[in-house]
Amino acid sequence: MHVLGVIGRGTNRETLERAVDRLVDELSTRGRVGVVRYDATIADGTPTVDQSSPTVGGDVTYELGVDGDWLASGTGLSVRDALDALATDCDYAVVTGVAELQYPCVLVGSDGDRETATENEDEDEDGDEVTEVLARVPAVADLESDAVADTLERREPYETLESLVDRVKTSPHADRAGAIATFTGRVRAKDSDDDDRTEYLEFEKYEGVADERLAALREDLESREGVYAVEMHHRTGVVRDGEDIVFVVVLAGHRREAFRTVEDGIDRLKDEVPLFKKEVTVGDEFWVHDRE
Repeated sequence: MHVLGVIGRGTNRETLERAVDRLVDELSTRGRVGVVRYDATIADGTPTVDQSSPTVGGDVTYELGVDGDWLASGTGLSVRDALDALATDCDYAVVTGVAELQYPCVLVGSDGDRETATENEDEDEDGDEVTEVLARVPAVADLESDAVADTLERREPYETLESLVDRVKTSPHADRAGAIATFTGRVRAKDSDDDDRTEYLEFEKYEGVADERLAALREDLESREGVYAVEMHHRTGVVRDGEDIVFVVVLAGHRREAFRTVEDGIDRLKDEVPLFKKEVTVGDEFWVHDRE
């Protein structure tokens, strides 16, 4: 699932919703769309989202599909909870009402020249960084939703263990499979009690090489006797203490080949796929390959 944020720059909610509608209309021609609307006023009556922790103190409204076939309002879920729920059923998710997002965004407002498909970080109207701006538009009429969608599809998807498990179950050989084995790697806060606590890891991939190596590894693992489907995903960017980093999922005829392939898969991913890791602790930060 690809996630797109829509952020206002000095604009009202009605204008922001028109931009959301245009983007949802375009994305819905390409797949199933979920919409996550965050509104801090639902819970605490404040007019704006708490910038320091945008998913605390408010509820999330989210929809599956533009046809309104399912709706949950005031659920008490965080934005991440809602995205996790959508990831198994949707191809795209549009998030609005959150000023700080770690997903590609569209900025809508009256200031700045239109610029589509940028590669750089930007700031919202309050000076907070957003990860990547796919388009900056003064008015909704300037929004080229098809160009935004094209660029979004080239960005890293949002995956969960559940979304990958659901995907392998759709294999045409699923009726021959008696096992699904998985591995989840997460950010470890400490190796020992004396260590400084790790606040987050930041991953960068060797563009044009990492994806090719990962695809080749997946294809090699799927060629094994008794292995019917393999899904692998490694997050990039900032991954915080306790969050998941990497998933390996294997659909196989029996448990032995499933377990063996999962173990080989994560070992080979770490050895063969060029990913660079920065570790940030409470007292230091460093690229791990420099220390090694």
